[in-house]
Amino acid sequence: MDDVELDLLVGKLDLGRKVRLLTGATTWRTAEEPDIGLRAVVMSDGPVGVRGQGWDERSTSLALPSPTALAATWDAGLVERLGLLLAAEARRKGVDVLLAPTLNLHRSPFGGRHFECFSEDPLLTARTGAAHITGVQRGGVAATAKHYVANDSETERLTLDARVDERTLREVYLLPFEHAVEAGVWVVMSAYNGVNGTTMSESPLLDEPLKGEWGFDGVVVSDWGAVRSTAASANAGQDLAMPGPDGPWRDLVDAVERGEVPESAVDAKVRRLLRLASRVGALNGSTPTAPRVERPLDLLREAVAKSTVLLRNDGVLPLSPGTTVAVLGPNAATARIQGGGSAGVYPESVVSFLDGLREVAEVTHTPGVCLDHRPTPLTTDDTRHPVTGEPGLLVRVLDADGAELTAEHRLLGRVLEVPPVEGARTVEVHGVLTARTAGEWRLSVAGFGRLTLDVDGERVLDEHVPLDTDDPAVIHLTPPHRQVVARLGAGQEVDLVARRELPEHTGTATVLAADPPEPDADEELARAVGLARGSDVAVVVVGTTDEIESEGFDRASLALPGRQDELVRAVRAVNERTVVVVNSGGPVELPWRDEVAAVLLAWFPGQEAGHGLADVLFGVREPGGRLPTTWAAEQADVPVSDVRPRHGVLRYDEGPAIGHRAWRRAGVAPAYWFGHGLGYTTWSHEHAEPTPGGVLVRVRNTGPRAGRELVQVYAADGRLLGWAHAEAGPGEAVEVAVELPDRVFRRWTAHGWVVDRDTDLLVGRSAGDTPLRIGERSPHVAE
Repeated sequence: MDDVELDLLVGKLDLGRKVRLLTGATTWRTAEEPDIGLRAVVMSDGPVGVRGQGWDERSTSLALPSPTALAATWDAGLVERLGLLLAAEARRKGVDVLLAPTLNLHRSPFGGRHFECFSEDPLLTARTGAAHITGVQRGGVAATAKHYVANDSETERLTLDARVDERTLREVYLLPFEHAVEAGVWVVMSAYNGVNGTTMSESPLLDEPLKGEWGFDGVVVSDWGAVRSTAASANAGQDLAMPGPDGPWRDLVDAVERGEVPESAVDAKVRRLLRLASRVGALNGSTPTAPRVERPLDLLREAVAKSTVLLRNDGVLPLSPGTTVAVLGPNAATARIQGGGSAGVYPESVVSFLDGLREVAEVTHTPGVCLDHRPTPLTTDDTRHPVTGEPGLLVRVLDADGAELTAEHRLLGRVLEVPPVEGARTVEVHGVLTARTAGEWRLSVAGFGRLTLDVDGERVLDEHVPLDTDDPAVIHLTPPHRQVVARLGAGQEVDLVARRELPEHTGTATVLAADPPEPDADEELARAVGLARGSDVAVVVVGTTDEIESEGFDRASLALPGRQDELVRAVRAVNERTVVVVNSGGPVELPWRDEVAAVLLAWFPGQEAGHGLADVLFGVREPGGRLPTTWAAEQADVPVSDVRPRHGVLRYDEGPAIGHRAWRRAGVAPAYWFGHGLGYTTWSHEHAEPTPGGVLVRVRNTGPRAGRELVQVYAADGRLLGWAHAEAGPGEAVEVAVELPDRVFRRWTAHGWVVDRDTDLLVGRSAGDTPLRIGERSPHVAE
């Protein structure tokens, strides 16, 4: 639909109806306007899957590997295919706008939302994000580039002011968004934080460079609750305030009538919203046909293998058929497939690392250690409905007199949303728990307001939890819990009824959880050592918890929680063929990395985790990943570690030097450089020479099997300039062309962009391993 047609539609609306369109009708939908053929536009989180409108475990989604894992593939084609899969999922769930991808950077490994961002490098993030956007929008679904801009840490994330100089903004933090606009993104989300003194929903950066210089013609949607003013935000480039129906723009009609906001600004916003509606099929047209993706689980399995990074291998991998395997570690049987926060989805099924290996090998298992974690919500595995006896729980909404307003059969004790109903005062979660083991069970209730817990009709908890935050991630996803201890016998059934009152502005999230007695820690560790001693290979799966990596807070430590390091070393002491699989979204310390036979980084790998890992361990697929973020040997070495504002201000004093560029400037060697990763063969980088459009590099497969190598090109100052994959059989040499367009040589100056190709080029397999150099117009040949 062209601008003339859009203007005609805008002209049919009076001011009140135009303003009504600019604030959400609900949490996830825009308002409809049937008189002009406009239906509601439906939005959904998130990067690893399409949850749909709200949180309901009965509405399952395909769960992709985390964005950090996708960046680890360095494979735009694969990411685009996964984007198309997300579009198919969106259409299946009636969703028009996917609130992804996240284009913020791994400025520091202490950032708590690392897993939801692609990488530490602006170019790798830009190209991965552009591929994601292209794939999603090929399916007729809008992608959303977020969170614009400098939203790179979680501490005081709603209010912090990021102080960033113009060059750093342009060359680093804005670059991925510029690529997103060039890829044709239809939606950009403004962040909660401020930049250089102005909150982003009011920022001049929404006009320049976003809408002006770059020519973005889509909708700027706010992060949920990020619009905090009427006139100031309406006069900025902000187009849509979410969620609704309440919000600062409910006063926008008055602001226009008082002359504080020109009606032309409102018209421009409505025009953009109608353009978006036209693109997704919500304006005088049918929703685009859902794309078909054949064998989606196979695609997810492929993505796991291609994102897995082999950090170290002394020859133990790949494993041979018939190998007996002790699968150990707290994340082996319950793999973390996604990070915590608003991006979460409910997969229909998950193949754990343990499950995947059991399909291909003779396996023994024990966790070895237990991790401290949030209470475990009840599930259909251990709880039955108190009335029907079916697996699950009864969730009711009650009025002020305790009368039932709604009743649902739910599958989890973590109930984040209930049906909206007038007069609601209390949420009740009711289930009959079967205790698997005897001992002291920890029973928990989470929420704000008054919390109670009845066990077999006896009130054992009654406490008021005050609202002490305005962070939506806490209010709606991770409210605080209160806990009691009850001694239960093995096989005992116990009736549990949790209730929480619903004070204003506290959401509806209610959790009923139960955790069995923890085994003796020393005995469990000894059990793991015994299994490792009796197996050909020990695979130890270590990782983080949602108390460490999640939206809403940053990390205080890069150490693995609990006794996981001790477990690795104890297992290695009895089995020299110890393989460690790291299940985390961002960097962690690996103090034993040079002591074990192999180290694999699996990230948060999505629902096909176990199948993908089994493929890699047994050589069905090569581990295809390369690091998108530098990993420190010790957290004290990290060159950019400040993620906590002072007096509300977070200064990006390091300038453009983040990630591998910061490590290079600091002169400290990390454990593993950006770009590092091994395969199951070896490579020699033999020759590099300049071409009119980039660099031609000859590499040779010097190992015993076919493989794939990632050829990387850097500027002399450490900037990543480009990359390409090379594939070759044993002993075969191939030439690969790495394109280096002018834009990768741009620098921002007081006079704008300049292209400066006057730099030596470094060619190799990581930011810290570049054996070839091209300088002074003459290529270097490796000896």
